[in-house]
Amino acid sequence: MPNIAAVLKDEIARIARKEARAQTAEFKKASAQYRTHIAALRRRIEDLERQVKRTSKAVAKGDAAAAPEEEGDDGQATNRRFSATRLAAQRQKLGLSAADFAALIGVSGQSVYKWEHGEARPRARQLEAIAALRGIGKREAAARLAQLQGS
Repeated sequence: MPNIAAVLKDEIARIARKEARAQTAEFKKASAQYRTHIAALRRRIEDLERQVKRTSKAVAKGDAAAAPEEEGDDGQATNRRFSATRLAAQRQKLGLSAADFAALIGVSGQSVYKWEHGEARPRARQLEAIAALRGIGKREAAARLAQLQGS
């Protein structure tokens, strides 16, 4: 026959745990809601800080109308998109080989090959150099290449 004192002790401990759990359940629920709310507020603050940064850059440049369109979280003025097919088309439009096009950008011919075949993606500085070549024609590209090879 079991000891009545041990059974009573176990039952009291079980009821005490049940009561403690019931009373702390409200606090746990409220705590979870507060954490969710705090996370949402942090995300909102980050978004607002990004908007302030973009706006201040646009005001510094004197172009307040273009502020919402600019991106620049890590110091870049804009985020450039990259398309391998457009790069190949641009190179062919200029009538340049991959090695010549690479010389104008300041990279190796192998890099241009990999970019065009989707095996790699240019870095931000290289994207800026590619974008700078967008507005030139065949003659200017040939002149720049001759200048690079001559020096």
